[in-house]
Formats: sequence, C-alpha cells, structure tokens
Amino acid sequence: MASPRYSQLSLDDTLWYHCVSRCVRRAYLCGRDDRSGQSYEHRRHWVMQRIQQLAAIFTIDVAAYAVMSNHYHLVVRVDNERPDQLSTEEVMQRWTQLYKGSILVNRYLSDQRSEMGEGENPSF
Repeated sequence: MASPRYSQLSLDDTLWYHCVSRCVRRAYLCGRDDRSGQSYEHRRHWVMQRIQQLAAIFTIDVAAYAVMSNHYHLVVRVDNERPDQLSTEEVMQRWTQLYKGSILVNRYLSDQRSEMGEGENPSF
C-alpha cells in the first residue's frame, strides 16, 4: 500500500527531491511510437511549459528536468520560506490559476469584494 505524501517528504531533512512520473500500458508521452509510427514529439513543449507554470504557482524551484518518451524526471527544491510571505489573496490567486475557485473565493478576488458581508469574507 502506498504511503501518503506527507509521510514521504521531510522538509527538515532535505528541500531537494527527484520526482519521476511515467506512462503506463506502452503509452507515449513524447517521441515516436515505433509500433504505430505516431509521433508525440509536439507534447514535449507542452510538458516543459506546464512544469514552468506549476513551479511558479507552487513556489518550487526546478533545478533540472528531462522529458523522455514515456516518462519525465524533475529535480526540485521546495521553497518553504516563500509561502509564508504570501498573503491570503495571493494564495487564492495562485490556486485559481489551476482550479475553479468557490463562489466566495471568486467574489473575493473580483470587484465585488466590497459588497461581501462579514460572514462571506474569508478571513483565514
């Protein structure tokens, strides 16, 4: 059985991690599939852009990466000081770059913030 991530990471021991993710069932992430002749090379740029986007949102530093035909490697440094410097609004703005925010979060980040009642205003 897999362990939860919080028990696998220890920021007290190291801030550097080597992460690997691979495709299954002979699927191709990038490169050319020798069986079908199909080229998936166009995906390499997508993966590299996504790595950069996620690094900026989640305050991690990407030291190195390699995008292979059926997997990729990342060497990342977790910046555990930068998140403490972010305001609640900055955290919400970063989160909503990837995910649809709740009604309250979207109203808080919009021009309608001044119209929100005290019970609606998320004060974390």
